[in-house]
Formats: sequence, structure tokens, C-alpha cells
Amino acid sequence: MVDWEDVRHFLAVAENGTLSGAAREIKVDHATVSRRLAALETALDVKLVDRMPRSCRLTVLGRQVLERAVEMEAAADGIARLAKAAHAPLAGRITLSAPPVLATHLLTERLARFREEYPNIRLSLSAEAHRVSLSRREADVAVRFIRPDETSSVTRKIGVMAFGLYAHRSYAHLATPERWEFITWDQTFADSPAQSWLLGIANGRSVVCELTYSSEHLVAVRAGVGVAGLPCFIGERDPDLVRIDERAPYFARDIWLLVHSDLRKTPAVRAVMDFVVDAVSGNPDLALRLSSSEGDRNWLR
Repeated sequence: MVDWEDVRHFLAVAENGTLSGAAREIKVDHATVSRRLAALETALDVKLVDRMPRSCRLTVLGRQVLERAVEMEAAADGIARLAKAAHAPLAGRITLSAPPVLATHLLTERLARFREEYPNIRLSLSAEAHRVSLSRREADVAVRFIRPDETSSVTRKIGVMAFGLYAHRSYAHLATPERWEFITWDQTFADSPAQSWLLGIANGRSVVCELTYSSEHLVAVRAGVGVAGLPCFIGERDPDLVRIDERAPYFARDIWLLVHSDLRKTPAVRAVMDFVVDAVSGNPDLALRLSSSEGDRNWLR
């Protein structure tokens, strides 16, 4: 096995061009650099550096090894970042991006409890329908309805958000389905799976209005405007709404939680991830049916 310390000294020689320059950078003596370089060449059984009177020049193979050594250094730095993150305090500002329906109707109402448990974490909850980049630090933790494909992130399905048809119990056409009028999404979500599902059910029946977010749909259906497609975790807890979709096709969105792999061990980030998992798994209309909340949380460790 190649000794990383030998590789580190080789990198210093390649960067500085002299044994003495490498020694100053690493803060060791000239002899140590020479010994480490010789040890690496012996271990690999190749010559990496031509030692000139006043400089060192990489051989052809030395330049090729240098490319791999740079990759090793980057990996070593990544390990150091992970170790540092693991010892970070439960404090700081953590940004959580989530779809508006979950941010408004699930997560926000639990902020007081989170604050009590983690008084030194400032949680910045951003309700965003579009995707954010964790690699560019647009968020520390994100919740999405579409399975993420970022290779630098760790992802887990944490729940399922089912939809149903709801109307106010006093809705005038409740007993005559052929006269139902529908509340649909506007052009912002014209191509969304939820819109396709709802328009398929409407099947040519009247659309009374188009709104952007589920929060607006909830207000409209409470006012008796028409029939709305609402997430069941919202519709089922409103005593004035009735579910009317016994024959409608089933529709649901998977809930995905993701975090950049470099941050998953950071205590403050992990606390926010636990907060999201607890919120979802604690709601019977969102929780996964096939695994316990504890099993869902193990991946965070």
C-alpha cells in the first residue's frame, strides 16, 4: 500500500519544484522530503522525479502519477470536511427547501416545537415549487416530489402524498356529479401530473377557476366554489369538506428528502432532516406503509 504521507510530500515537490521549497511548505527538513520521495519511488518501483542540481523535474510517469495524487488530495480534503462537519455544533442557519404545500400545511406549523428543541438553529424554510441546487448551496436540505438524480447528494423516499376529490358539504351540486364544476391548477402547473389527473376526472365538465397553489384551492373549496383535488393530509382534517372520489383513479406523489453528501453528518443539518422525517412519518396520510419511521431515519446516520 502507498503511504499517503509519501504522496503528500511528492505533491509538495511537484508544486514547488525543489526539495527545499517542499520542505518549507510542509514545515519539515530537507532530508525528510528526500526520504519520503525515495520511499514512494521504492514502493512503486518507478522513478517519479529527476533531481537536478537546483530543481526537481517530474518524469513522464511522474506527471501521470501527479494527476492521481491530486485526486487523492481532494479525497483527503473531503474526508477532513466530513470529520469537521461531524463535530460541528447544533447551531447556525440551515436552509430547507420544500414544495409550498408541505412548507405551508405541514412544516410551518411544527416550527415552534423545532425551536424549543434546537434553540440555536435558525431554520430558513423556503417554499419553492422549482428545483434548487444543493451543490451550489441554494439549500442545505431539500424536499421534492420528483426523485432527485444529483450524484453528489444522498436521497431517500420518506413518504407518499395521496390526493382526493373534495367539496364543501354544502356544495350545491354535490349530489349530481354530472354538474360538478372543478377548481384546477393554472398555467404554472399546466403540465403537472396532478393537473393531468384532475382534468382526466373532469372529462370535459366545467372548470370554474384556475389557481396556483393548493392553499388557494383549499380556500376556494371551503367557499363552495367547486370540486378540488387536494392532498388527503389537508382535506381529511377539515370537518367542512367531504371526499367524493370513490370511483376516481388513485393519484399520489412520492416525497423525497435529499442532502449533499458532504453535509449529511453535520449535526444541525441532521436535526433538520430528522424534523422533516418526523413531520412526514407522523402524519398517517403521508407516512410510508412498509417501513417504520425509525427505519427511514437510519439512512441519515
